[in-house]
Amino acid sequence: MDMTVMWIRRDVPITVKRETTRRGLLAGALAAGIGGLTVSGAGELLDSFAPLSGRAWNAADRELSESVENPYGDATVRYDDYGVPTIEGDDEEAAYFVVGYVQAYDRLFQLDLQRRVMRGQVSELVGEATLEDDEFHVAMDFAGAAEATWEHVADTPAGPLVEAYADGVNAAMEREQLPLEFELLDYEPREWTPVDSMLMEKQISWDLTGSFSELRRAVIADRLGEDVLEELYPERMDHDVPILRETVEENDENGNGNDGNDSPFSTLENDAVGRELTSWLSRFESPTGVGSNSWVVAGEHTESGSPIVAYDPHLTLMTPPLWYEQHVETPETSVRGATFPGVPFIITGANETGTWSFTNVGADVLDCYEYDLRESNEGSSDDGDENSDDHHLSSTDADEYRYGDEWREFETEERTIPVADGEDRTFTIKKTVHGPVLEREGQTVGVAWTGHTATRTTEAIYEFERSGGLEEVLEATRRFDLPTQNLVYADADGRTMYFVTGKLPVRTIDGEVVTGNQIFDGSEGEGEWTGFTPFGESSWDEEGAGFVPFASKPHAIDPDVLATANQRVTDDPTYYVGVDYATPYRGGRIYDRLDDRLENGESTDLEFHRELQNDTYDGRATQLVPDLVEAVENYGTISDVLDDAAETLAEWEYHMDRDSYPALLFARWLEHYRREVFEPEFEEADLDDSYYPNDWVLATLPEDSDWFDDSRDERMVAALETALEEIDAEGWETYGDWNTTAPIEHPFGVEAPFLDYEKRPADGSEATVKNYRVDSAVGASWRMVVEPGGEAQAILPGGNSGDYFSDHYGDQFEMWLEGEQKPMDRTIEGDVDVSFEQSEGAE
Repeated sequence: MDMTVMWIRRDVPITVKRETTRRGLLAGALAAGIGGLTVSGAGELLDSFAPLSGRAWNAADRELSESVENPYGDATVRYDDYGVPTIEGDDEEAAYFVVGYVQAYDRLFQLDLQRRVMRGQVSELVGEATLEDDEFHVAMDFAGAAEATWEHVADTPAGPLVEAYADGVNAAMEREQLPLEFELLDYEPREWTPVDSMLMEKQISWDLTGSFSELRRAVIADRLGEDVLEELYPERMDHDVPILRETVEENDENGNGNDGNDSPFSTLENDAVGRELTSWLSRFESPTGVGSNSWVVAGEHTESGSPIVAYDPHLTLMTPPLWYEQHVETPETSVRGATFPGVPFIITGANETGTWSFTNVGADVLDCYEYDLRESNEGSSDDGDENSDDHHLSSTDADEYRYGDEWREFETEERTIPVADGEDRTFTIKKTVHGPVLEREGQTVGVAWTGHTATRTTEAIYEFERSGGLEEVLEATRRFDLPTQNLVYADADGRTMYFVTGKLPVRTIDGEVVTGNQIFDGSEGEGEWTGFTPFGESSWDEEGAGFVPFASKPHAIDPDVLATANQRVTDDPTYYVGVDYATPYRGGRIYDRLDDRLENGESTDLEFHRELQNDTYDGRATQLVPDLVEAVENYGTISDVLDDAAETLAEWEYHMDRDSYPALLFARWLEHYRREVFEPEFEEADLDDSYYPNDWVLATLPEDSDWFDDSRDERMVAALETALEEIDAEGWETYGDWNTTAPIEHPFGVEAPFLDYEKRPADGSEATVKNYRVDSAVGASWRMVVEPGGEAQAILPGGNSGDYFSDHYGDQFEMWLEGEQKPMDRTIEGDVDVSFEQSEGAE
């Protein structure tokens, strides 16, 4: 990228190609977190950006004030050796004002960029490069959903604390030196509001549940045929490691039985949807393969006699990290753990009594609808059949959609999208009774998403912090509307629990229950959710509402051993949950390790669970490597190089370790084997590799499948030849030469690579418990192992500060890479770093 800058004198205007400075820098960094600079590397960039005002140099000297007025009461902050704040307040409002203040000081640019993404305001900084992205976020009206949520939360006990938090963020903006990014980009953040914190809840939920899989399924069926859809994208993968491994009776208060039918759901074929719309929407879905691990063992299986919970969420790895660690001490609670910047309360962590963690269910909580559309014609009949041949008319041209026996106008609202160095755009939001309308290349779809209504998750998380045992956590979980998660909990009383959180829609057509993995006829009201009110408050819990009752959601009370890794929840669901489950490799390995330990009569301790989090065994190799070795043998002597490669793999123990050559060979072979099998037909159908089926499907294809073109051995050997050629050409010697941390980037990293963490070799793959996905920069975004009421440890993949001038920018990165953890210490001893004293005259 051209960084042309001409300097004349300090008092003379400069010529800067702005598209390569404050506009171009953010073009590819929509949802990423932001950090700062190291002192040693900052000079040249600072000279380039702000030599006249010197404002950027001010950011290099940022120091948190030692004394701050607090309108809510007295509080203190003590930072530990890793920059984690312990906030002690005289009351909750005083404490959460400080939470907002310290989060803003450490992560202000991350807060601001995240809300810009969700509000569709990135183009105001970047220009036209992000206009399409802004249009999507405006069309989905996440901001409107956040406003509806705040209207509810404001009247709950959590509301005043969210307001205090927002006041703290704004106080830090006003009092403290802004971080470097604001000086480089030459703008100041707008006021933070409680709605912005609700918007962060929507962002988290969308990142975990936003899926247009039914559209992709329709494209695949259209391009490759229904038979291929059924073969390569099964609704249920054939394995025996669901989360809930024991079926219990439906009437059991702890259970999740079935209704006795082999298939209690019906599915309908749906019309094809164009690839243009689907491809565009796919850019904004939950990142492919995002998942997590969590497990719990009861106290009878631990050395201490107390339960242990282990947790590592696999989300986008970025600089600074996605999570922020904090400890909060008030007269009501003592809570420690991690949250997302912009969210006041601990999302995952522990208080004096219990610990809680969440992994993604993969539930289907988004539906798509097609409508009969028409241009308005004053005086026309309201006959439901009129203009029915306009079913695929673009909503751009249409003013009305049919709903039942009447034609309705779209609910519309105009929004302005500011565009830096360009013309501002006016965008018209369109909505139906189901939710937003999305349009692309003349193709139209309506969307219903459970996050598009007032949700109570913020209230639930607040109650988790204050909970005193399992019953109180259960009650809080009732209000956890979104996202759909696998909650794993344990407490100091020895209780353990698993529960699926979030609202699960129940769809019907003509009174028959159907699955959600199809496109519904919105004009006929197919599949719609009774009681759902988009951008209002839904009747979630009323009798007859179109959602699974709380007591009927999958759960287990006091399980001895339970592990979640995004695999299928249960083999026999009473209600449809979804089909977007992860492959069973991680879940199967965790259960195998736990079962082996306990069946041998050995207890577990914190060290065992930390070691299990670092397990690098790849179950895909178990399935595929013996067949690959046999394929080479079947071919006879092809070449010494191929024979040596097969022998190397035959002696390998299937661990994806950074210093392993066989791990490198397997990883590169698998990539080329995947292409050998699927690329010819998918390419002919104009479908890229994002449409390929998962590796479980690939590994379990029968040997005589048509996808092998009459010779699986030939496909396997050809892929091995290609992998060996690639490894030789690249000069790779071990897995870590290819599997590096290079994708973990700062959004400015392309222009200023010294902002990134040092590139290092890494262990793990997408199928290992120690999870790292080099192709997508996804991995363990936080690790913790907790004994409720006792010892707890955790680690971030970087540091708690987003300021690159801070010692805590990346001080945990090496430990994270090596699988180590640090104490989650809740002590509040030592010198006070910042005193927050009640403002004079404040009540």
